[in-house]
Amino acid sequence: MTETSLEITDLKAQYTAQVAADLERNDKEQDRLRGEIEALQGQLEALQQDHTVLLDMRKALGAATPASTASKPAPSAEDVVTPSVPRQKTAAKPKADKKAPAKKATAKKTTAPRGSKTAKDKANDKAKDASTATAAATEAAKPTLVELIRRHLNEQSEPRSAAEVATALGQAHPDRRIQTTVVRTTLEGLVAKSRAQRTKQGSSVFYTAADTRDAQDSTQSEPTVS
Repeated sequence: MTETSLEITDLKAQYTAQVAADLERNDKEQDRLRGEIEALQGQLEALQQDHTVLLDMRKALGAATPASTASKPAPSAEDVVTPSVPRQKTAAKPKADKKAPAKKATAKKTTAPRGSKTAKDKANDKAKDASTATAAATEAAKPTLVELIRRHLNEQSEPRSAAEVATALGQAHPDRRIQTTVVRTTLEGLVAKSRAQRTKQGSSVFYTAADTRDAQDSTQSEPTVS
């Protein structure tokens, strides 16, 4: 027999065993339900018998009740005594709480109309304007990055790279954000205007301050801007 035929035989055996187990489970479930149905059927028959007996008893009681009640004379108006109704106590009125504190009249708070500023707001606005003006004046008094770079180059006796200039200026002015790329761009602008000189050593670029005479000539040659 081949391997495939063996696998088919095993599958058939498994399915046969599964079906047999399911059939056995089904038979047991049917037997259980039949037993419950028989028990319920017995209970139903007992209830039906009780129901018949109760109906007969009600009929017997219903026939005897009118006869017994007819022999008794109807009570006269004098015999009827109205029951006395007990007098109900009236609810006592709640006493005023003497300990309750009297409500204090709250004074109305006067508010300024919308859109109008109070004296405090005006004073704050003036203080803000003054601080803004002071900050602007302080910022205007600071030297520009171009001036800082030119001063630094003039103070150096040897060529400096853009990174060295940016590091030196960042240490000298920690309150200003000085970036190497901005310093390099500014140095190239000074070189283009002949206000600085550029030298190259290998792959590195260094900058030095321009000669005073060259700087004066370039300054005189530039047109004045009104």
